[in-house]
Amino acid sequence: MPEVTTHTRRVPLHGGDIELSWAESTDTGRRREVNQDAVLAEYPLFVVADGMGGHLGGEIASTSTVDRLRATVAAGSVTPKSIEKALSRAVKDIVAHPETTDEGTGTTLTGLYLETSGEEPHWVTLNIGDSRVYLLRDDDIVQVTTDHSVVQELIAAGRLSPEEAENHPYGNVITRAVGPSDSVKPDYLRLEVVDGDRFVICSDGLTKELTDFGIRHFLEANRDPANAVKAMMAAALENGGRDNITIVVLDVARPTA
Repeated sequence: MPEVTTHTRRVPLHGGDIELSWAESTDTGRRREVNQDAVLAEYPLFVVADGMGGHLGGEIASTSTVDRLRATVAAGSVTPKSIEKALSRAVKDIVAHPETTDEGTGTTLTGLYLETSGEEPHWVTLNIGDSRVYLLRDDDIVQVTTDHSVVQELIAAGRLSPEEAENHPYGNVITRAVGPSDSVKPDYLRLEVVDGDRFVICSDGLTKELTDFGIRHFLEANRDPANAVKAMMAAALENGGRDNITIVVLDVARPTA
């Protein structure tokens, strides 16, 4: 496993500083030859992209998407408008790439960014596909994002239980992706900034191997983000590592002084 390091950032604000600590890692897993996941963890944007489509198509899609978003961070303005502009450019990159295939090339995109321009800072989550954002708050873990997948639609319609969904034959079929076939916008959700919150952003390579309870267990057992990422990655690989695995752990603190 590559070295995993905890990064820190203090965000000075009029109403009180915010301290962020985070770590990230990605792994090919035990059964795949190519890692089609990509990750961006650069303040204020933290995202995971899980590519799909042929041997190289998924890697092209996820890398193009993350590269365009990295440029958005460097430009200094992360907003829904700038994110969607970056995604439009990524789609053009995917279409123009000489090794793009017609085998359903595309990528999920899931994560969040810190919005500080208003009176009160807040998080904004963004989601396309079935990678996920989890939030651990007050010892409870919740999945913040809603999967864009066939099984999630069946669950929402009352035709499938969450337990049945775990082994459903359409478990890997997503209904929305960043790719050349459609112009899509992420779902956005606004969250307050709360002292002590811990976020996990991950591709489905993690959630195939760890339950929500398992993710909470490793967060509670490892206060340092890098240690939490390493522990979850090791457990996911030990449990089979059937897919590429990407994990970001992001901790939030609001010091009183």
